[in-house]
Amino acid sequence: MSAARFYVSGKVQGVWFRAGAREQAVALDLRGYANNLRDGRVEVLAVGEDAAIERLAQWLGHGTANARVERLEREPAAEAEAGDGFVCG
Repeated sequence: MSAARFYVSGKVQGVWFRAGAREQAVALDLRGYANNLRDGRVEVLAVGEDAAIERLAQWLGHGTANARVERLEREPAAEAEAGDGFVCG
């Protein structure tokens, strides 16, 4: 198990990005969350198998059809930060 936090910049709010991230994460058996931030970015915490986190990271790089990802940042995170399942805040 590992954990990663992502910050996604661009046109990522109001385009079903968080819901899409949740759908991907659930399919990949990841725990965590996707939250809108006040500065217009989306924060995603993912906890699970390394390969699944990498697949989610690839998806986050482009997002939903109406999203326009301009920047994807990644940093380590603590597994304990994720609850059960994957939620959108």
